Amino acid sequence: MKNPKITHKITQGMYVLTVPGGGCVVDAVARVGSSGDQVLVAVSVAKTNHSHKLLSDNARFALSVLGEHCDPDIIKTFGFNSSKDIDKCTTCETMEISDVPVLKKSVGYMVLDKFDQIENDTHTIFIGKLIEGDILDDSAQPMTYAYYQDHKDDLAKASTTAGKTAWVCKACGYIYYGEEVPDDYICPLCGLGKAYFEKKQ
Repeated sequence: MKNPKITHKITQGMYVLTVPGGGCVVDAVARVGSSGDQVLVAVSVAKTNHSHKLLSDNARFALSVLGEHCDPDIIKTFGFNSSKDIDKCTTCETMEISDVPVLKKSVGYMVLDKFDQIENDTHTIFIGKLIEGDILDDSAQPMTYAYYQDHKDDLAKASTTAGKTAWVCKACGYIYYGEEVPDDYICPLCGLGKAYFEKKQ
């Protein structure tokens, strides 16, 4: 393959998926049609991600649209940590809409009832019916995946613990601590393997 980074040019957006108990950063989101008067939206979530379990266990979820100038701590909190380890919704400012937390500092939000899902080996595509939504900052430009890839060094600069050998996943920014990444290691956030980890200098 000449340049797999061509996928960075796919014009999808960047979102924070939230459910009661946690959430994560996602980029594979699409409007896929409507059911009667209700809009259908799909989101793909890696099965290795703890948010996959949370979403599987809940009937409702939300998507907050990230803007180009969003607070980098949002990306660090929801992108580089597992909901098993921290309460992400108390670290970043959220509000409850239809019993689901959404980000206050976002372009806007969509709250969806789970409608259907499609399985493959590594991901589940969850399809939801839009039940509530609002624009919170109409002047903000939504962040695209391409924008994130071009600016991720500033938006998602990984902070490591001094004195420990750190390996950073080049795809999602997750940090593994240890002298070497095990050959069979799988990133708990994005599901990629050892080859995607880079030693932090």
